[in-house]
Amino acid sequence: METSDNTPEEFYVKFKERLEATTEFPSYFTYKFIIPTSLKTLAEVQRVFDGTEPQFKMNESKNGKYTSITAVVYVIDADQVIHYYQEASQVEGIIML
Repeated sequence: METSDNTPEEFYVKFKERLEATTEFPSYFTYKFIIPTSLKTLAEVQRVFDGTEPQFKMNESKNGKYTSITAVVYVIDADQVIHYYQEASQVEGIIML
């Protein structure tokens, strides 16, 4: 999610501004990730959303090396959206879309 000319902090400030300009909160927010296929990694991603009653959809790649995850979560505001992205960024090997 970070570009070469932005620090993570700058990215998240701009991302928050865009979210607030385009999304009416509270609302459902869709997160999309790609992870190396492993039960451990999948559990780590699911733990990011503990307590939120997320709806998950998972699809394994044709060769089984990667799994795409879609998580739909009810969020209160842009800060909460960013919080979950920051938590997910700690999962080893995750690609956030």
